[in-house]
Amino acid sequence: MKFPFCILTSNRTIIQRLSNYAFYGRLQHVQHSMPSKCIKHCPVLRCVCTDISQRTKAYYITTPIFYVNASPHIGHVYTAVTADCLHRYKLLQGYHSRFATGTDEHGLKIQQAADKADKDPLRFCTEVSESFRNVFQRCGILYTDYIRTTEKRHRQAVEHFWMVLHSKGFIYKGTYEGWYSTPDESFLTPTQVTDSTDSMGRQIKVSTESGHKVEWMKEDNYMFRLSEFREELLQWFRSNPKTIQPVKFQHLVLQLLEDDLPDLSVSRQKSRLQWGISVPGDPEQTIYVWLDALVNYLTVVGYPQNHSQWWTVVHHVIGKDILKFHAVYWPAFLLAAGLPLPQTIYVHSHWTVEGKKMSKSLGNVVNPQAAVEKFTMDGLRYFLLRQGVPDSDCDYYDDKVIKLCNSELADALGGLLNRCTAPSLNPKQVYPEFCNTFFPKDTSEGLDEKAVSEDYRMVEAVSLLPVLVEQHLENLHVYKALEAISACVRLTNGFIQRHAPWKLDQNDTKDKQWLDTILHVSLECLRMYGILLQPVVPGLADKILSRLGVKPEERSWDSLKFLVKHDGRDCHLEGRALGPDMGVLFSRLERSQGRTPKTATRQKSKPQ
Repeated sequence: MKFPFCILTSNRTIIQRLSNYAFYGRLQHVQHSMPSKCIKHCPVLRCVCTDISQRTKAYYITTPIFYVNASPHIGHVYTAVTADCLHRYKLLQGYHSRFATGTDEHGLKIQQAADKADKDPLRFCTEVSESFRNVFQRCGILYTDYIRTTEKRHRQAVEHFWMVLHSKGFIYKGTYEGWYSTPDESFLTPTQVTDSTDSMGRQIKVSTESGHKVEWMKEDNYMFRLSEFREELLQWFRSNPKTIQPVKFQHLVLQLLEDDLPDLSVSRQKSRLQWGISVPGDPEQTIYVWLDALVNYLTVVGYPQNHSQWWTVVHHVIGKDILKFHAVYWPAFLLAAGLPLPQTIYVHSHWTVEGKKMSKSLGNVVNPQAAVEKFTMDGLRYFLLRQGVPDSDCDYYDDKVIKLCNSELADALGGLLNRCTAPSLNPKQVYPEFCNTFFPKDTSEGLDEKAVSEDYRMVEAVSLLPVLVEQHLENLHVYKALEAISACVRLTNGFIQRHAPWKLDQNDTKDKQWLDTILHVSLECLRMYGILLQPVVPGLADKILSRLGVKPEERSWDSLKFLVKHDGRDCHLEGRALGPDMGVLFSRLERSQGRTPKTATRQKSKPQ
């Protein structure tokens, strides 16, 4: 990255914009490319470079805050579980990770929903927000921060953010005339609107993105100079091709930015919208709900006083339906405010139910509480993360959950644990010893070698598993990480089946040494799977590791050192007592009576 001569001028705008570019994933290049005197004499860069270098192990992950016009459903849980998985994964890696979620409680939809329920808006919001908290608790969502936009701290953050934008000249008083979708809380251009008919056969205009009805609106309010940021946004995305993941969604944003960006209305008249945050200095206007809502990510980390240590490491997890707000509006707001841009925007697709979109009218909205009751917390989490493919919509139905969990959790993983810890094979209930004679590192020296080529391929696969899982998790391909783990579980079951340790004579010295070696290798595999599965199924992972006698401090990412005895090093687990037998790892799920399994005509489950 080349720096213009004007970097050392006192022009505040140039320095501020340069600090933003520094955060476009190129900060290290900034530090290495610039002379130290340049950083010394540039307060912004000096602060930026020092702050990041001292916090390389910090991580901040967010979900969108969920709109409280309706109760939580399986789609909300998928978003939260995805972010929770990344948060737990970073904790395992030793990061100081922060995870924020919460509820979005302002806007016309909330005002209308509260009126319909004949409740005070705040009481209505509190009840629905608590239902989200309860669902997240049942699903093991380990958030560190829960934010509500009706909180005082958030109102103060929004007001400050507004005043910053206004003071810099990016907000001005004007007249907005155009299409507006109340269900989406979104302003639309003519190309984003099409003709349709309502349930009564009347001609209406709808959003091409959501299908929701739109209305023509003309009113005096405040406008944000969004048009000024189109080129900067394009440059950001082109310079950082992995900012939005999966990449297909970055391409969609680039297509959106090919057209001119009109300035954005960022307020509504108080006469139309009472339930929201008033524009500072103008009580007749209410701040646009999306500007209000997006600032929550800053509110959580202490904006405007104490946010800098976290804001440089922020990552968002969102659904594809709110991509425009997070990938166009939000970065533009941040650029205008002189704040760093997000490190990553992870985008996922939606869930259908038996091939149809979830909707109240169809009565097919999946209740997460009921799903946890039927499939357990770990069962539901595993299904959502194993089947959820970020760049394409995924289908949910009960039989699919049952089939997957029974096959991979109850049978494959649970069966493996049960076999390897059975008292009949391990009467002393200890971590058995490994014998290099029967499973040598160098096969040319194995005169008494009993391991076969398939065993060595399994060991290699499990050895490489942490790197593969890490790669997939960093790209939000949790389903690929779980497929890799599941494939190794199958290899380990094959290893056990191939050598049939139950047929060995435990009174024969060599047979006993080989049996112990088989069990040692198998338990080492299970230990790896238990550590790697902690972000996905924390309850089951704990049961596995506790049964193996693995202590809490031995469960971090750094503990993923596989089969060290095979490399001639000591294994501190050998001879250690196994943990207590806590029964079946995962009880098989049963189909509801009267339910016909959907297998013949249904598309195969992802991933293939």
